[in-house]
Amino acid sequence: MRVSPKARMNRMFTHGACLDVAVDHGVCNEPSFLAGLEDMARVVDTLIAAKPDAIQMNQGQADLLQRRPEKDKPALVMRIDMGNPYNDQRHRVMWSQLQNHEEPIVGALEMDAACVVVNLFMLPDEPELFRQCVENISRVRAACHRYGMPLMIEPLVMLPNGVRGGYQVDGNAEKIVTLVRLASEMGADIIKADPTENPEDFHRVVEAARVPVLVRGGGKEDLKNVLMKSAALLSQGARGLVYGRNIYQHDNPKAVVNALLAMIHKGIGGEEAWDIYNRG
Repeated sequence: MRVSPKARMNRMFTHGACLDVAVDHGVCNEPSFLAGLEDMARVVDTLIAAKPDAIQMNQGQADLLQRRPEKDKPALVMRIDMGNPYNDQRHRVMWSQLQNHEEPIVGALEMDAACVVVNLFMLPDEPELFRQCVENISRVRAACHRYGMPLMIEPLVMLPNGVRGGYQVDGNAEKIVTLVRLASEMGADIIKADPTENPEDFHRVVEAARVPVLVRGGGKEDLKNVLMKSAALLSQGARGLVYGRNIYQHDNPKAVVNALLAMIHKGIGGEEAWDIYNRG
């Protein structure tokens, strides 16, 4: 009898929605991503105290969460792939591969993760990178099916490297919807999607996915703008957020988490969330 992934997903989607704080940036080999993550033990302690629904990590740091005895600690979401598209400079060869090619989810099972996450990169003129991602997902999907592990796919449509320096998000709704549909067709249980340039188009992403959609945060921005945009995206049907630098690179991550949790689980707007943040 197949084990359903719902049991693990329930750890993430408390009350039907999820704030997943991503601190898995170490495998990107990008120095700017590590600002705020120098002391991972301290970061994890801070986040556990803030009580998001989940924390997204790699296997090499996951023990900092999973060795803790608290029953109500955040669920573990484990990234199981890595690649080089996040760097400022374009590489001669672009690649993405699983961290464990032979047994792709064994580390997640050992660490009792609630979910695994894998990228689906769509970069201009990089068909081989795209093929690698499809192969990765195919291998992982089979393993997830066998063991009842939820699969989060992260479809990323990026602009050419020369547009803004480094591969940046392409917010074109048509492109995002198309790639999200592909992720859904490949068997995603959860989709982590980039926001559309116009937040009012994001309902199309949700409709294409047919599974819970979490919004990817990207680089650090003005927090009030982040909260206002997040409220708009949640109103379009997103089931939660996956934010990293917009949380861990702030001076008061716990206050940011409190504001985001109130938006996700209580349905408050951006202005009220901003007030919660300011109250600390």
